[in-house]
Amino acid sequence: MYPTETTRVSLASFRERSEGHKVILLYPWNSYRNLFLSYYLTSMKEGLLYYRITNEHMSISDWMEGLVVEFNDVIGKFGDNLTKALEDPKPAKLGEALGKDLKGIAKHERTILFFDELDRVPLDSDFEAFMNALVKNLPANVQIAFSARLLTHSPWTEMIKSGIAVVLGTEHRRNDLMFVVETTPKPQLEVYALGRGYALVNGQMITNWDGALPRNLFFYFMDHPLVTRDEIFTTFWPDLSVKEATNVFHVTKRKITERVSMKVALPGSYELTQYNSGFYLPSDKLVRHYDVADFQEAVERAMVAKTQREESALLLRAIDLYKAPFLQQIEMKWVQERREQLRQLYAQALISIGRIAEKDGKDQDALSYFTRALKETAEREDIHRSSMNLYIKMGMKDDARRQYHKLEQVLHERLGINPSRESRELYESIDR
Repeated sequence: MYPTETTRVSLASFRERSEGHKVILLYPWNSYRNLFLSYYLTSMKEGLLYYRITNEHMSISDWMEGLVVEFNDVIGKFGDNLTKALEDPKPAKLGEALGKDLKGIAKHERTILFFDELDRVPLDSDFEAFMNALVKNLPANVQIAFSARLLTHSPWTEMIKSGIAVVLGTEHRRNDLMFVVETTPKPQLEVYALGRGYALVNGQMITNWDGALPRNLFFYFMDHPLVTRDEIFTTFWPDLSVKEATNVFHVTKRKITERVSMKVALPGSYELTQYNSGFYLPSDKLVRHYDVADFQEAVERAMVAKTQREESALLLRAIDLYKAPFLQQIEMKWVQERREQLRQLYAQALISIGRIAEKDGKDQDALSYFTRALKETAEREDIHRSSMNLYIKMGMKDDARRQYHKLEQVLHERLGINPSRESRELYESIDR
């Protein structure tokens, strides 16, 4: 089991902070899920049920089918209600069925069902219907926990406001999980991955990486502060044998250490990572500053801000930090996936600050933010309508018509569908 000194959390504090909430969102802890699970699987024993969502789960019904199969193997008879609901799968019925099935297996005073990697499930209106029904039918002694990088879609906001859900890990304590206050100054590593990507050690830029591989692995380590060797090998050398991959990995890792150490004016070797209990995690020889982590933290804290003023300040900070798409010149699969996640998070930040501006009557500012958001997520029909309404309100009818035609074109080209009736009616109302 990982000691409390490593995780910086305790079972008692976790129980206390999540008490009375049906849904627990471990939003910013995605990178630490293995550390979290190692600790709590040992501590909670049978009180924690774990299920990892995979790429095969393209829909809620796929997800629930996989859950029934795995839980039947692990804990025995499970899923009578789900099995019946899957015959004619409707999101709300599946949520209701899961709640009823959990009642039959939750024998402990407190049981937590932990869903890992929720990002793989489409967070759309079906998911919202599923979650609302699940929460409504959840037994009193059961909580649902989710781990994911991106949890900005409804219904989270309303659930948090009503107290149904709680977000853990968004306190302003950037390095609390991995760093402690140091009495002796350590080299400062600054990494900027929003854009082309570059790194500085004590203010000096690393300009020679001795090849693309060390540079790519460096950014992978920065973006994955807790990762196993198997995950690294699968990402970088899937076609090599374990022996061959191990040799290449250690050579590449040594090159990273050399590049970093060259910029430190003190003798010694300054490793980026250290190995502990099966995981590579940040070494204690460097203090890290990472723009992607700062960006995510700002959006995450904005999501649970207690005042509009605080929310606005955090959203504006996030928008300012997002200088450009993630690692623009690297086209590895993991980079492309991460780039898309961050792009969606940036779009959500723009939409959120736009909604605030619209609420405050700052129509021009709101329109500006919505326009920027649509450059990132052009298929958001609701934002097209919001822009049209603002144009109409400001007497710019031709611009409102052009906005509708942009929506029409995007939906046709990308999704092969027409605008919704709500959008069509708004367009037809312009002249009226």
